[in-house]
Amino acid sequence: MAPRKKDDILNATLELLAEKGYEGLTVEGVAERSGVNKTTIYRWWPSKAALLGAALIEGRALDLESPDTGSLSGDLRALTEEMARLLTAPPACDVAVAALGAAVGNPELAEATRAFFADRYAREAPIFERARTRGEIAEDIDPMLIVDLLAGAVWLRVAFRGLPLDKSFTGEAVRAVLGGVAAVPGAHRG
Repeated sequence: MAPRKKDDILNATLELLAEKGYEGLTVEGVAERSGVNKTTIYRWWPSKAALLGAALIEGRALDLESPDTGSLSGDLRALTEEMARLLTAPPACDVAVAALGAAVGNPELAEATRAFFADRYAREAPIFERARTRGEIAEDIDPMLIVDLLAGAVWLRVAFRGLPLDKSFTGEAVRAVLGGVAAVPGAHRG
């Protein structure tokens, strides 16, 4: 399949998901919006869930670049800001909410979202490799836990609590994850 046509299909999938949710997403709708026959789509993706899985990983709506600011703290702030943008700005926020919500009751889609998160983690791994090389984190630290803590904080605040992310959120979240939150005896903030 020509790369441009594939992009058209994947982007149409994400657009329709954002507009109609998972239940309203159909292969027929994707075919119509992308200008291809539905048989072409089924030739490449055997189901709606498989198509959405490919669109999540390869489509532009949820694309995320791995930052390289020169420090772990800077990289994590940039990464968290990007995650926050994805979860607060349409159409990415609508895509994320619809896909992850639908994955709960759909084993095939749940597998596709696991593949999406594995892909994202592979993109984020160099942040931690560089940090280890610079001596910023210990060898036994689980990078996925750090990403989960930051992404979870963003997701919980935006999707479940419905709270805005103010300018200080990213820095405070990264500071809490990297430095902990326990008070240091004899030290106080002033």
